[in-house]
Amino acid sequence: MTTKTSPPQTSRPRGRPRGFDPDRALATAQRLFHARGYDAVGIADLTAALGINPPSFYAAFGSKAALYAQALDRYTGLAGVPMGEILLPGRPVGEALAALLEEAARRYAADPAGADPAGADPAGPGPAIAGCLAIEGARCTDPAARQAAGLLVAAGAARIRDYVAARHPEAAGRLADYVVTQMAGLSAMARQGHGRDRLLATARLAAPGIAAALASG
Repeated sequence: MTTKTSPPQTSRPRGRPRGFDPDRALATAQRLFHARGYDAVGIADLTAALGINPPSFYAAFGSKAALYAQALDRYTGLAGVPMGEILLPGRPVGEALAALLEEAARRYAADPAGADPAGADPAGPGPAIAGCLAIEGARCTDPAARQAAGLLVAAGAARIRDYVAARHPEAAGRLADYVVTQMAGLSAMARQGHGRDRLLATARLAAPGIAAALASG
């Protein structure tokens, strides 16, 4: 059954503008967290960027940490390093791990324009933002946000470890630690302004070490 009667004004959360799009808001928040870091983004920054007031923010997302967890999920699906496309079962392990680090370097590279996403259109891909949202979030001061980011980083490490263990079980633990450490370093250097070519050159230095670890057993 349908009706032409307009819903009463009170059906819309107070302060929440008509046409508020939660997905678009999440995209904006993701880019804001990524550009400035979790700790540097306050509720006032988020409400200003999203065009809502604090009560509406809490009604829509629950908390800053809860919104960040949603942003992490979105980031992983759209911009995270695609491990499933790189860690293929038939691919040589050393080649796959080296390729993983190179792809991380490409994705983490600093945006040469240095654009802040607060005023950008979140519907599009927007400019690249330096570093990995999850790796950097695992260093933040908020326990809930740090845990959410840490779980994603740990899941990535486990995936690398399982991939190596399928053919080189004796090297799985140390190689997973090594690759994750390299990814964290690439993210940190990207946040300091290192561009794509510089990060790629650094990532490529890891290939001989990976090969040696696999050969030594």
